[in-house]
Parts: sequence; structure tokens; C-alpha cells
Amino acid sequence: MITVRSVSKSFGNIDAVKNVSFTIDKGEIFGILGPNGAGKSTIVNILNTLVKADKGDVIIDGVNTKNDGDTLKLMMGVVPQEIALYEELSAYENMMFWGGLYNIPKPELKMNVNKTLEIVDLVNRKNDRIKTFSGGMKRRVNIACALLHNPRILVLDEPTVGVDPQNRNHIFEVIERLNNEGMTIIYTTHYMEEAERFCDKIAIIDVGRIIAQGTLKELREISDVRDLLTIKLADVNSETINRLTSENPLLRFDNASGSLKVECGNINNDIQIIMNHVQNAGGVIERIYTQGTNLESIYLKLTGKELRD
Repeated sequence: MITVRSVSKSFGNIDAVKNVSFTIDKGEIFGILGPNGAGKSTIVNILNTLVKADKGDVIIDGVNTKNDGDTLKLMMGVVPQEIALYEELSAYENMMFWGGLYNIPKPELKMNVNKTLEIVDLVNRKNDRIKTFSGGMKRRVNIACALLHNPRILVLDEPTVGVDPQNRNHIFEVIERLNNEGMTIIYTTHYMEEAERFCDKIAIIDVGRIIAQGTLKELREISDVRDLLTIKLADVNSETINRLTSENPLLRFDNASGSLKVECGNINNDIQIIMNHVQNAGGVIERIYTQGTNLESIYLKLTGKELRD
């Protein structure tokens, strides 16, 4: 449904996006994961035609953004990082105003406003002024505004920054509901647990470049990150440790923790084999710790650094 091909964008001497390419299938949640300043918002603004790429092409449902930006704007709903609402107006009045910019007939717009207020669970607050809302509730109204023209694609740029846990869960529920109804969603974030929770595919971006992309399984294969098994021994002696590590080179002994550590291709399949090996070599197991592969370990392996704000 969406093809981004060799897109680059500079602002003065700053290369914000460098030769970025990816594809998004219809009905998919596509995550763009990276720190602030990585180029996520620039990509979003190129997709929604607010920013023109210096090089490359963006094709959405067969339409090139260079040729027909107006058609694409109707196809896409955009939730920006910054809250775009009038504080003195009610939620309902804000939505009627923003929906009116799409030239939606008034009877249809009123129906859409009520429908989207129900989706974001704010029907009971529709007549309250925005200035009385929490930050998380304002973001939910922002999402509702982006849905008024019934877009086929929803773009959410860091929608949970500064949002309390309750409103964050509301936003997650909205995203999952819309996706279950068939909407294609582009989701930028620097929160790994969010990308891991519901993105079908993830593009990891840093300093304007996509480092890797794919499903979580594909990213794991690309990064070659493995599960980690840590075995705390009840009695540590050099003879047992030497025997264990010489018979199985994958086992290493960590002096600081007094534990054996081994990387596994699949911890569920390998754990019993490793335990048997330790016990057969005379090791007495006191405790076992397992650490499965997650997006954080994949990101660290691929970029060589932790994800920063």
C-alpha cells in the first residue's frame, strides 16, 4: 500500500533523512523506532506531504506524493506530536472545526464526531472545554480529529509522550481497535515496549538512516541476538568450572556473579540439555535465570547503544 523508495531530506547542513526505503502492506501496523532527532517526524511529514523530499519517491496506494498531494491528504489521518486544539473550545467544537476543513457535509460531520468520540471514549466529556482536559485526554481528542474524514491510513507521531498510564492504555486500545477494523497504521515511537507490543513490522532508525527493518523475528535473525541462560551454582570450585567450560565451550564462567552463562538459540529447547550437562559434570544448581530476546537487546546489538530520549 505504501512504498518509500530512496528518500532523502536535508535542512541546511543537517541530513535529517538519508536514503530511506521501506514498504507497508495494507492493514499493517508499521513502527518507526528511534531516539528523538533520528528523523522519525521528518519521514512522517514527507509521507503526509507537509515536507517535500529532496530525493526519492513516496507512493501511496498507487499515487506518487509528487503528483497528487491533495488526494493523499484525504486518504491519510495524521496525529502530530504537538497537540493541535483550541483550549477555549469544547472537544465537540474543536472536532467540528477541524472536520469542517475537509468540507464534510455538516450532517455527516456530526455523525463522524459522535462516532470518533465513542472510539476514544470521551463522549461524556464532549461539551467540556479542552483546557479542563489532561494531557492524555487532549491526545485522545487529537486522534479523534484525525479520524473525522474516515482515512484509510492513520499516522501517529509519538502519541504517548507525556501521557499517564491510564490514557496510554486508552490510546493502545484505540490503535488496536482501528487496526482490527482494517486500518493501516504508521506509528513512530522511542518506547521499545510500544513497538514490541503491536507493530507488525518495525524500522529501527538512527541519525537519519534505517539500520534494520522487519518483523521482530526477522530483526532477531538480522541482529543474531540470542537468549541468555544464567546458572547460579551452589558450590563454586575451580575443578568443576574447568570441567564444565572445557567440555562445553559455549559455557562461560562469570567471576563477578559466580555464575555460568550461556547464549541459546532457543532457551525453551536448550535449557534442559544445559542443566543435564552441568549436573553430569558435578555442578550443583542453586538458581536459574532466563533472559529472552526482546527489542531492547536487538536495538542495542544493531546500534551499539541504548535508546536515548
